[in-house]
Amino acid sequence: MNEALDPIAAYWNDAAPAFDQEPDHGLRDDVTRLAWRRRLAGWLPGEGLDVLDVGCGTGSLSQLLAEAGHRVTGVDLAPAMIDRAREKFAAAGLEGHFLTGDASRPPTGAARYDAVLCRHLVWTLPDPLAALRAWAARLRPGGRLLLIEGRWREAGAVVEPYAPGAEGLPWAGGVPVATLTAALRPLVRELDLHPLESEPALWGGPVHDERYAVLARR
Repeated sequence: MNEALDPIAAYWNDAAPAFDQEPDHGLRDDVTRLAWRRRLAGWLPGEGLDVLDVGCGTGSLSQLLAEAGHRVTGVDLAPAMIDRAREKFAAAGLEGHFLTGDASRPPTGAARYDAVLCRHLVWTLPDPLAALRAWAARLRPGGRLLLIEGRWREAGAVVEPYAPGAEGLPWAGGVPVATLTAALRPLVRELDLHPLESEPALWGGPVHDERYAVLARR
């Protein structure tokens, strides 16, 4: 792993024990869990897809996908996040494959997937454009890239680095939908935009910033 990422991995390792306390992270509330299950079923319908969950965290969305009958591989920079994802799958009696590594360059070799999922990750990346290219390259023909993102602060607000080594991140604080779609268009055949800020069930309550999903097809 790139040593420059060590402080960032340490930050997310430290965050792992409390990570699932956020309603949309742990999905412990039945209403929030059902809202995400329904959304994922609409974006990735059917069953039996090979799905790569980049920046999988504690594996909450990975678990919903596995419960829906998909084959899931999760990647996260923080070993403590991966440990919790594995524990969730073991407790639920589910099969999944979890790897510790840089989600912007998933350590999955030549494997290709029917779908790549990324939620709330791109704002943490030193080179998000390179990550988008890497994820698109891991899709099979006709595969789907599902990015669930947003802009967490008022546009133009100063964003403090969240960890040593995170200074000057290009999309710190989240990415506006126009910026993300412009970066994606050269990489995919088509894309659909799904605004999500008006769906409080997804977030455990009302939100007042930009939340959305982009579903792109290779």
